[in-house]
Amino acid sequence: MTGIIATVTVFAMAQGLTYPLLSFILERQDTRSGLIGLSAAMTPTGFIVSAPFIPALSRRFGAIRLAILCSVLAALSLIAIAAIQDVWAWMPLRFLLGVFANPLYVISETWLLAITPAARRGRILGLYSSVVSGGFALGPLSLGLAGTEGWPPFLIGIVAFLLCGLIVFAVARRLPAMPQEGEATSVAGFFRLAPLLLLAVFVAAGFEQVLLALFTVYGAALGSPEQRIAALITCFIAGNAALQIVLGRLAELSGSRRTLLACVLTSLAGCLLLPVLFDTWLVWPLFFAWGGVSFGIYTLSLIQLGERFTGQSLIAGNAAFALVWGLGGIVGSPATGMAMQLAGHQGLPLSLGLLSLALAVLLMAEKRRY
Repeated sequence: MTGIIATVTVFAMAQGLTYPLLSFILERQDTRSGLIGLSAAMTPTGFIVSAPFIPALSRRFGAIRLAILCSVLAALSLIAIAAIQDVWAWMPLRFLLGVFANPLYVISETWLLAITPAARRGRILGLYSSVVSGGFALGPLSLGLAGTEGWPPFLIGIVAFLLCGLIVFAVARRLPAMPQEGEATSVAGFFRLAPLLLLAVFVAAGFEQVLLALFTVYGAALGSPEQRIAALITCFIAGNAALQIVLGRLAELSGSRRTLLACVLTSLAGCLLLPVLFDTWLVWPLFFAWGGVSFGIYTLSLIQLGERFTGQSLIAGNAAFALVWGLGGIVGSPATGMAMQLAGHQGLPLSLGLLSLALAVLLMAEKRRY
């Protein structure tokens, strides 16, 4: 279990490094902001395209071989990106980076769900989410040590990708086999099995991507200094990493469905309170809690996946989660950006609030049926 979590944490750190690093480089090259955004969208596009093939590939080649191969191919992709400093060449390379990264996430989460005892599922998956979030946050922080020029920052990411493969190889004998029981389930088939669970993943992805991509625009419109905006985003990420174990424990005590609904309603409350509290000191605890509960929607969805599905449906569900997370990353920011153009800067909390409200209504409607 420790090896699985360590693998994904290191991988998340490498990915967390590439997003800001490549944006900094493109900015220095005077690349248009729209083109920078399009370049960044290539990685989640790779997630979306690769997700339907992961269950079949893991059955054909074996999960361990596939994970190690993807680690090596991701490292080679980053070497090519470092060697070719051109935005158009980066488009297919960043797409491939998403293609190679996705199977490792899907396989690792499936392994974790397969070996986690039901009585401790909430705490363990909460720990997993917290540690992976912390790993993703370490990526940008490492740029403070290595800088953003030359090979040093790229070498950190390349070594991290290769280290993932080494960890999987080292713990291979203790890793569980991929679940094979039950009928083979496609990613499209899983959409019919759990549409509301996948909507929850979409909402969680939308929250994270929108806040990271557009909160700087929101804060600037309200006259907030850049340092304060950056500090608030850091506070949001800190809450994301710190509160998942607490939410996982609440799921064990109160049930995952009830805790998921509580996270959605609290996220909605954050959207309503943001315009009121933005210029007060209360915005700091708001952002800490908001970061925790909005990502908690994903953690609770993952817990429910482990509770409701086994066998080949489990790996199909994890692949569907990855696909929907990619969709949330691609659709959420442009849609919210358009809302901000039409309704002003308050289009940000308005868009996220409407998304939260829709999910809350559907969850409460589902609750009445049980």
